[in-house]
Amino acid sequence: MQGYEELMQFVEEENVEFIRLAYFDVFGNQKNIAIMSGELERAVRWGVSIDGSAVAGFEADVRSDLFLKPDLSTISIVPWRPSDSRVCRIFCDLAYPDGTPFEGDTRYILRQAVRDAAKKGIEVKFASEMEFYVFNKDAQGEVTRTPIDRGGYMDVEPLDAGENLRRDICFALLEMGITPESSHHERGPGQMEIDFRYSDPVAAADNTSTVKWAVRSICAADGRAADFSPKPLPGEPGSGMHLNISVHSDDGCDHTDAFMAGIMKHIRDITLFLNPSEQSYARLGRMEAPRYVSWAVQNRSQLIRIPADPSGRRRIELRSPDPSANPYLAFALLIRAGLYGIEHNLALPASIDINLYNADPVLMRGLEQLPASLQEAVQTARTSDLVREYVPAACLRAYAERAD
Repeated sequence: MQGYEELMQFVEEENVEFIRLAYFDVFGNQKNIAIMSGELERAVRWGVSIDGSAVAGFEADVRSDLFLKPDLSTISIVPWRPSDSRVCRIFCDLAYPDGTPFEGDTRYILRQAVRDAAKKGIEVKFASEMEFYVFNKDAQGEVTRTPIDRGGYMDVEPLDAGENLRRDICFALLEMGITPESSHHERGPGQMEIDFRYSDPVAAADNTSTVKWAVRSICAADGRAADFSPKPLPGEPGSGMHLNISVHSDDGCDHTDAFMAGIMKHIRDITLFLNPSEQSYARLGRMEAPRYVSWAVQNRSQLIRIPADPSGRRRIELRSPDPSANPYLAFALLIRAGLYGIEHNLALPASIDINLYNADPVLMRGLEQLPASLQEAVQTARTSDLVREYVPAACLRAYAERAD
């Protein structure tokens, strides 16, 4: 979608009557205001006003009038809504009345990180692996803690009761312009995974947010409930949001090691934003979720692994983030940490090619660990120069207050 004319042609051809203008609070929760298609010209030209003081973490009490500015490149049909008088969704950026970007908009924070990386000749791409559980509802429609099946890793039906759900989700995502790379049953009962192709950071964050919305909506329509929390069932595997990251540079040099070293240096500082819930810390350090700040080739017990790739391409897989993270803020801070590593030419520490879950504790001495609790993550973020520079104070306060 290049401009307003193409937008209006799309709306007419697809019989769109209802438009959701979507944006996000600092925690990555999608919000929206709906308009009729006849109001679209006004929305594109002037924006649509919202009350910023009512949105979590915005702290816009004094300058509470914020405007949604539609990003026309993000329009997509909502395929699970009626086919006549169709509904579409457009992601929006947030601005003050004079057009100045709102500094608390995490989509804007990510855009700034991408622009600063480009100025240094660095391009970063992300691909997410999204894990989630699906639970049954009771006769009253309330969500239970009963998974839809007792299947395990890559099982097939009848052990895997989510096969049709995943198929419907993948078809819906394709209609929305998102191409799933693969999907399968995960280790936990009723636990699913859908993996995606690499995209530029803003598109990858948009896609991650869309996936959560689509999965929840399609599961709800099927009488089920999708759960993206990191540890919904004690004693069962947690759900991660493993991030595959590729780094390219204009100078043709491979800066992957320095980028990875920057992430490792700052990972404790930014863990609050990669793992922002109490449940996050019940997941870390257990069942293939990392505890130590370490890396290795292929090894899934590490914070970062370098996956095997017969094509020879080299990428980073970061294994600590979970689906409760705001992808815009998470991706922005990972770019900032990686750029720090490149700018300071950080050397990558030696790899640790052992299984950290059953290794001799003596071997673990001296290894840095991720924060062990949400409160520790908050305290670490508060003392971080990187967080202080790139995370608005109001945003950090919101995360800290949620931890209290």
